[in-house]
Amino acid sequence: MHDLLIAPFVEFGFLRRALVGCLALSVSAPVLGLFLVLRRMSLTADVLAHGALPGVALAFLLAGLSAPALWFGGLVAGLLVAVGAGALSRATGGREDATLAALYLVALGLGVAMISMGGGGAADLSHILFGNVLGVDDAALLLMAGVSTLTLALLAFAWRPLVLECFDPSFAAAAGARGGAWHLLFQGLVVLNVLSAFQALGTLMAVGLMMLPAIAARHWARQVSGMAYAAVGVALASSVVGILVSYHLDVPTGPAIVLVAGAAWAVSVLAGPVDGLLARLMRRRHLAG
Repeated sequence: MHDLLIAPFVEFGFLRRALVGCLALSVSAPVLGLFLVLRRMSLTADVLAHGALPGVALAFLLAGLSAPALWFGGLVAGLLVAVGAGALSRATGGREDATLAALYLVALGLGVAMISMGGGGAADLSHILFGNVLGVDDAALLLMAGVSTLTLALLAFAWRPLVLECFDPSFAAAAGARGGAWHLLFQGLVVLNVLSAFQALGTLMAVGLMMLPAIAARHWARQVSGMAYAAVGVALASSVVGILVSYHLDVPTGPAIVLVAGAAWAVSVLAGPVDGLLARLMRRRHLAG
């Protein structure tokens, strides 16, 4: 048991750094994912991750695989997509999700084209999209921990307005909750959390750790606070188990963590006490009896 669960982290420093970084991300990102689920915006994190790609690609062409440069470039591009979609939808009267979809498709194509035209190969593109656990250094760890701390601190202030806007946006508007400002802050935090996981999980795999635990959490609790705790718990367990699976089976770390989180979601759908398939089946048998 020691060789299976503990020895890899004792022996390899890069696994310890990856574990600490993923645990930091697991504390904040799934809570944001929960609000995306409650707002029926589950695909927004994926859209913003794609939207950040041109900035990441430009930073890669200028500075190579420099974590601060890649993070800053992705942050600028992701915020431009998030803020631009909101501004365009309000200016034209169109739906924000449609504007986001258009912008992220253009951004994705532009980012891939920039990497290819700049001489980057499939390996470089794979690193940007899916990450590399070997690239998690002290700077990346500090970035993950800092973003997680900042996210939790801001959510402590934004929790009530965000919950109110999820369930009763009309009352929130009448009460002067400034939903637009909180919405922009929330989208900015989503971009920050996706990009902070860039080195370990890549821009795309980070979305899986944000959304899958949040989607699974609805099967374990009915209150928002309970779902938040469940989402964080699933994310923490997925990070630990995913890294161990990656080490023992020699598979990429990002996909391994996401697949473990996907398995946790499947178990939640099947056996979760809140609207799980087994719980529904037992309830129907009880009513029939």
